[in-house]
Amino acid sequence: MCLRRYLFLMVGAFLMLPAGAQKETDKSREVIKVEISEGQIDVISGVVYSQITSLRANRPLKMTLLIPRTKEPKPAIVYYPGGGFTSSDYEKYIEMRMALAKAGFVVAAAEYRTVPNQYPALVVDGKAAVRYLRAHAASLGIDPARIGVLGDSAGGYVAQMVGVTGNDKSLDLGDFLDYPSDVQAVATIYGISNLMNIGAGFSEQSQKVHASPAVTEALLLHGVAFRNFEGSSILSDSVKAMKASSMGHIRENLPPFLIMHGTADNHVSPRQSEQLYEALKVANNDVKYVEVEGAGHGDLYWFQKPIIDRVVNWFQEKLK
Repeated sequence: MCLRRYLFLMVGAFLMLPAGAQKETDKSREVIKVEISEGQIDVISGVVYSQITSLRANRPLKMTLLIPRTKEPKPAIVYYPGGGFTSSDYEKYIEMRMALAKAGFVVAAAEYRTVPNQYPALVVDGKAAVRYLRAHAASLGIDPARIGVLGDSAGGYVAQMVGVTGNDKSLDLGDFLDYPSDVQAVATIYGISNLMNIGAGFSEQSQKVHASPAVTEALLLHGVAFRNFEGSSILSDSVKAMKASSMGHIRENLPPFLIMHGTADNHVSPRQSEQLYEALKVANNDVKYVEVEGAGHGDLYWFQKPIIDRVVNWFQEKLK
């Protein structure tokens, strides 16, 4: 029997089967019904929000945007990553950023300058990221009147400083200076509020480390030892240290703050969050302090749904 005739007979036999029998013989095929419950989120990466030009170099600072595809203007969140003042790997914490985007926020994850760059470079960068979003609000679908900031660890420090210096025009440098850098909500996760006591309550050895001219907060404030400068401790100039700390800028009428810290953090003292909470409260600001029992510094506690939901819900309350 030729191949053509064989195939003809097989197809004919299949078509003569009842409809139910045909479906039963093809178990690899199915039909499902899906209800539309999730929106679409667009990603724009490699966005240059600021360019830092020096004598012999030009450094572009980048951000990655998550943008919910909806028609109405949306509130925005700028995320500043932690990194011990030595790195700003802004693509991290995608769990938190995606949850915020799914909740309807435009989320911009922004890098910033780190050591050996000195203060106020990283705060200048943090504020530049806010101005960039306002300058491009129309094209990015952002409501410029509703911008919040979020950061963890050193990124929490940046978020705090952006939040408390909204009226300090000396820190607005670079592009889009016609747009303000004030924000309407601040969330800080195990962030740093006072450069002088990051190790408060820790061991004697830890205290020595934080008093060293080589520790990162000292390098951030005073720079690295070079030529005739042998380096300087963070404790050597309290006025300068407090100017570079959010605790040195507490006043009334600051944006709402959400402060979170783990009770088992042995890297950044929980006292950093406690003292910020107390100072904001005394100054009659809107502040919420959440302690996470047993959580350390940047461990898996901070990637769990209850933590992420708490941050998302708080931003929704304050910005939506």
